[in-house]
Amino acid sequence: MPTPDPTPADVPSSPRLVDVLKGLAHPAAAGHFDELQGACSPSPTLPTGHAKAPDAEAATQSLAAPWQTFFDQLGTLGLDDLDRRTHTLARQVRDNGITYNVYASQGGPQRPWALDLFPLIITPESWQQIEVGVQQRARLLERVMADVYGPQQLLREALIPPALVQGHPGYLRAMRGVTPVGDTHLHIAAFDLARGPDGQWAVVSQRTQAPSGLGYLLENRLLISRQFPQAFEAMHIQRLAATYRVWVESLKAHSPAGVNAHVALLTPGPYNETYFEHAYLARYLGLSLVEGSDLTVRDERLYLRTLRGLEPVHVLLKRLDDEFLDPLELRADSTLGIPGLLQAVRAGNVVVANAPGSAFLESPALLGFLPALSEKLLGETLKLPALDTWWCGERAALASVLPQLDKMAIKPTYPGMASHGSFDAALGRTLSQAQRDEWVGRITRQPDRHTLQAYVPLSQMPTWKDAQTGVVQRSVMLRVFALRDGANSWRVLPGGLARIAAPNAQIASMQRGGSSADVWVQTDADVDRTTLLNKSATASTFTHRQRMVTSRAAENLYWLGRYTERSENMVRLVRLCLEALNSEDPASPSLWSWLQQLSRRQGLIPAGVPSAQGSTAEDAANASTPSMGARRRVFERTLIACLDDDTHATSVGYNLRALQQAAASLRERLSPEHWNAIVHGVEQFSTDSAHIVKQPEFSTIQALQALDAASSALAAITGAQTDRMTRDDGWQLLSIGRHVERLGFLSAALDLAVEVGAFESPHHDAALHMSTENSSHFTALLSLFDSTITFQAQYQQSRELAPLIELLVRDNDNPRSLAWVTRSLRSRLSKLAATPMGEPDALARLVPNLQSNNVNDLQLPNSLAYLCEADAHGHHPHLRATLTECMQAAWQVSDAISARYFSHTQDGDSVGA
Repeated sequence: MPTPDPTPADVPSSPRLVDVLKGLAHPAAAGHFDELQGACSPSPTLPTGHAKAPDAEAATQSLAAPWQTFFDQLGTLGLDDLDRRTHTLARQVRDNGITYNVYASQGGPQRPWALDLFPLIITPESWQQIEVGVQQRARLLERVMADVYGPQQLLREALIPPALVQGHPGYLRAMRGVTPVGDTHLHIAAFDLARGPDGQWAVVSQRTQAPSGLGYLLENRLLISRQFPQAFEAMHIQRLAATYRVWVESLKAHSPAGVNAHVALLTPGPYNETYFEHAYLARYLGLSLVEGSDLTVRDERLYLRTLRGLEPVHVLLKRLDDEFLDPLELRADSTLGIPGLLQAVRAGNVVVANAPGSAFLESPALLGFLPALSEKLLGETLKLPALDTWWCGERAALASVLPQLDKMAIKPTYPGMASHGSFDAALGRTLSQAQRDEWVGRITRQPDRHTLQAYVPLSQMPTWKDAQTGVVQRSVMLRVFALRDGANSWRVLPGGLARIAAPNAQIASMQRGGSSADVWVQTDADVDRTTLLNKSATASTFTHRQRMVTSRAAENLYWLGRYTERSENMVRLVRLCLEALNSEDPASPSLWSWLQQLSRRQGLIPAGVPSAQGSTAEDAANASTPSMGARRRVFERTLIACLDDDTHATSVGYNLRALQQAAASLRERLSPEHWNAIVHGVEQFSTDSAHIVKQPEFSTIQALQALDAASSALAAITGAQTDRMTRDDGWQLLSIGRHVERLGFLSAALDLAVEVGAFESPHHDAALHMSTENSSHFTALLSLFDSTITFQAQYQQSRELAPLIELLVRDNDNPRSLAWVTRSLRSRLSKLAATPMGEPDALARLVPNLQSNNVNDLQLPNSLAYLCEADAHGHHPHLRATLTECMQAAWQVSDAISARYFSHTQDGDSVGA
């Protein structure tokens, strides 16, 4: 946590502050409004149609009042403390796992969310203009959409060109004539605003399909307000929670179920570029985060697939474009949507926010027609202007603006629609004459696909990188959100997402290397301190809703448990092999055989790699056989080289990445510390492994250090799973996954040890003692079972077989013993199936019961004497039979869990029939 700012009494009233800032601050570019100074930077000329800027010379003498207040609240360290705050902010972004996927692909990079230290400050006067204008525009867009999908009076009167509606790929004919639940099409609208040289705000674009930013701006507010807590309070910055609360209440009120509605947030999945905010927003608002595969439509109603059956969904807040929503009626190749969703919408059984079909509202060409539409539909003049915009599909517009291409931004009329010639926007002023001529040709050939918008220099706000660079001005664009809070009422979120352009960039874009800033809206009224935590809830009003676990989340949780346990097992096994290879005491033949066979069975060593130790007879018979030292080096180098080998689906690195992939689909369920431990652990192991294999000689010491670091990271991950997660059905499956993996691995490892002769005694009358030759195997087994300390505490330096079997197989208190694992697994399976106490579930009956209080009765299965009994050849058939039963149970339970809970192809009562 950052050090709190000092109290007002500690803040010096320093007349040198402005002088210091003037020495550190770079001026805004000529012709741009300077947020820091509150005036336009001097420019020979201003764009046509803009008022004269305030006196720039006078503006350089002082900061704008909000910024003067902001810097006055920095505390005794003042500007000298900004570098520390910057480093703290970057660390918090990493620790919170805030990411923005630049390329939405499975293998694409994830980069930390870019957040600047300084907020964008908006005065009450400026916000009044924005708020009133945005509310009016939100009401207008609702009326436009209602008409387009209803009577279509606007089209008949030619107030909107048909090409911008019926010719737009985002116009959904399947929704024609449909009146959504509550007679409401739009529940959220986002507007991108630019501040011109005259200091006035104007609309650049609008978003209605799935506007992003609501989650990121929440994180921005949380982080920046903690960096400047005193300034945040002193400047009367309006809070956000009240607007979010009334928005969710409005969504529920519009639904068929009313206040008891189940609201879900539909995400494309973890590979979407803004998936972090989907998970964050769902957690903050208390919504179910779902993917299309989690949902199904039955009898024209939307349901969520959960472990307990189908649960109705009444409100769907979508975060994917309309065309992917329903593969039955829209894109047939969509795997993100829900078959039959549009029919459920038409039937009035679900609220989709926003109603499908709003994409045509996002066309920049529509901005030029909205002033007339406002007069027609609202009887009002637009209070918040938009940048002058011309649709080239109109001949008169094309003829008037084409000669002015150097003063225009060239935009696609149908953004994001590849079938209709979508392209990246371009600025005419940045193009060469040859490039402009090329654009003129393209626009002339397909005028309807091009829209021209007047270029206005974006305002520039102060940003901070470090003391050496100082305060640098960067162009900024503001995205604000209108959220419906009633039948015909809108509330503008008092804040927003400020997007800062990269250095030397003309467009503020996160995709193009830009960053973000928090937005502080000052208020002259009282600050609304509403919280989403209902402090007034009483025992009579409080309603507890069991958290639902979707089948997809359940499967990911199950595999998160398995991959966590598997990674731990592989790390422990590789470390054991490397330590044995480099031990001063030579390992026994049975130990080498066990380690090598176990490594191969687990896929840590590919086929064809020679054994680390051959027999003396083999060496004598074949002179070409590599020496023992050479074989050991080959085995060791292969083991290290395969630590992070992508081609082997069983390597340590592969399992760690699989763990992270499963966790990525569960972000809303994991604490920041849990997710952070996973990300850092995987990244560190990958970095360490890459460094090792680049060395001319692979270093065993470095490999062991990398494994130790991975083991520590896995311990933190396991601790978070054990201590930071609610014991709901999802956690039960995570725990079941771990126990299934542990049961299969440990019983197989112990069975192989018996097979290679680790427990064989040269004297049948000493069958309960391990031979001196195999004492190293004894130690290795305890290490693999992570039970060395426990054994030494209970049995000191004993090397007898009986205590070993008692601890590793029968001990009810050792979490690594097979008895403890099977007991816990049976308990988890029965609890998940909700069977009555004492009545094991059908899956639980597949798991053997290894508990037996009788130690010496040879006739009692699983008694210690029974398991340790050796036959005439010194073998232990009873022990091996028990271990085989455990191995088979692990795989049978795994298959049955998948059939019952994930694919739903098997009834639990038929398991094992």
